[in-house]
Amino acid sequence: MADGIKNKVAIVGMGCTHFGELWNKSADDLMVDAFTEALEDSGIEKKDLESAFLSVCFDEVNVGKSAMPLSKALKLPFLPVSRVENFCASGTDGFRYACYAVASGACDIALALGVEKLKDIGYGGLPDFGQAMGTLNRMIHPNVTAPGAFAMMATRYFDRYGLDPDEGKETIGKISVKSHRAGAKNPKAHLRKEITLEQVMKSPIVSWPLGLYDCCGVSDGAACAIVASPEVAKKIRPDPIWVKALQISATSGEELTFSKWDGAHVETTYRAGQKAYKEAGISDPRNELSVLEVHDCFSITELTIYEDLQISPRGHAKEDIDSGFYELDGPLPCQSDGGLKCFGHPIGASGLRMIYEVYKQLQQKADNRQIKNPRMGLTHNLGGFPGMSVCSVAIFGNEK
Repeated sequence: MADGIKNKVAIVGMGCTHFGELWNKSADDLMVDAFTEALEDSGIEKKDLESAFLSVCFDEVNVGKSAMPLSKALKLPFLPVSRVENFCASGTDGFRYACYAVASGACDIALALGVEKLKDIGYGGLPDFGQAMGTLNRMIHPNVTAPGAFAMMATRYFDRYGLDPDEGKETIGKISVKSHRAGAKNPKAHLRKEITLEQVMKSPIVSWPLGLYDCCGVSDGAACAIVASPEVAKKIRPDPIWVKALQISATSGEELTFSKWDGAHVETTYRAGQKAYKEAGISDPRNELSVLEVHDCFSITELTIYEDLQISPRGHAKEDIDSGFYELDGPLPCQSDGGLKCFGHPIGASGLRMIYEVYKQLQQKADNRQIKNPRMGLTHNLGGFPGMSVCSVAIFGNEK
């Protein structure tokens, strides 16, 4: 019987570039930078790799439709390489492929690398996913935008749980303030300035109630991970980080087809989270997890993730936000590196960037943003829209 991936794979090295407007860097440059750090971190040599997976979403200025540019940029020695694309969940999904390659026994050491030159596409915001999703969705949702879709989820949440408009906007604003406070400590973040709640409340509206500071930015970046079997990992380093769970859930379309979906949560997040907790053997995520890195494309998204992952009770995330529960020095820090709010969202790289932060936290190598006594960390990567999404949840631990 299948028993999952728990403790069958370990991370032995990771790398992450600075994220930002990197006009002077190509996708190849970013891949090399992230890979170089990962190799140095692991202490292995390029010849030790046996398989590789590349995560990238858009073709226009990235690497085309195959994974061969990964081999060329890194000068990999005729390894099997594959490209993985799953919208905004691409980075974590590529990592999942690498882990499954090792867990299956097909190889002992594998590489997962995500990259995106999103700034070069030329959009002021994320590209039109309605177009990316194909002809049918262009007909059904001809004017869909990410801010518009998540703004509707925000107003629905406010209504469902009895928050008046000002109270609701202030609640999600506190999430942005919290993330920028942590991001200001991170030299690899794109945006490194603290902000005030007053600034959030008075910022230009993008799609009400979401203002400028409620939305993640547009950035370039790359991140990568080297994973190995338990036997090999123990030989490589004394402090590997163990993969406890890797789950992914994609919409069947039922949220938008049937009226029972309340519009105030993301069902794929809930489903992937439940499966991940079962695989990792977690029964009380609020008290068993030490750090969260979640897909805060918008401040309202992070709020609903707290509840979809069963950390905060449904309709009661506000109390945890007000109490500082998710602050860097709180009981369960969320976005200890600043999250998408401070890094932006180069799509193929984001999931691996999240894993990079959890990896550093669990090794207690996160410098001035280090949390106390970390044990287990979770990453959450979401693609699409509230009612039409794909979600990956991964859980890691520093003990086998």
